Amino acid sequence: MKTYVPKLGEIQRSWWLVDADGIAVGRLATEVATRLRGKHKPTFTPFLDTGDHVVVVNARKLVFTGAKLKQKMYRRYSGYPGGLKEVTAGRMMREHPERVVELAVKGMLPKGPLGRQMAKKLKVYAGPQHPHEAQSPRPLAIARRQLKED
Repeated sequence: MKTYVPKLGEIQRSWWLVDADGIAVGRLATEVATRLRGKHKPTFTPFLDTGDHVVVVNARKLVFTGAKLKQKMYRRYSGYPGGLKEVTAGRMMREHPERVVELAVKGMLPKGPLGRQMAKKLKVYAGPQHPHEAQSPRPLAIARRQLKED
């Protein structure tokens, strides 16, 4: 029995719309990474990009659980001595909420050229408006976490 490998012309790509309002960052990132990789399709192939396009809106309304807004650090290094920059998650959410989603999803994709190709199909917007209405994206429902009342 032969293993089925889809040809590039056979890959069907859908568009998904995710409203990030009130969703925890990790829950959102796992669902989005699954759609970008194509693991939800029966034609999934690990070494091919069989995934769909995902549009995330309302990134400004994402939720961090626990004390992550103050404790989680985003780091980047310029390569020069003393060039390490650190930004807390709270500051990153205020200034660039799109980057929070992009970095969380990118960390869950394969490393290398295939992962970079998959990451290009992710579109993130801080507010509810997006320019992809012509593609008529289907809504993707992600379970919102019920926060405990103290």
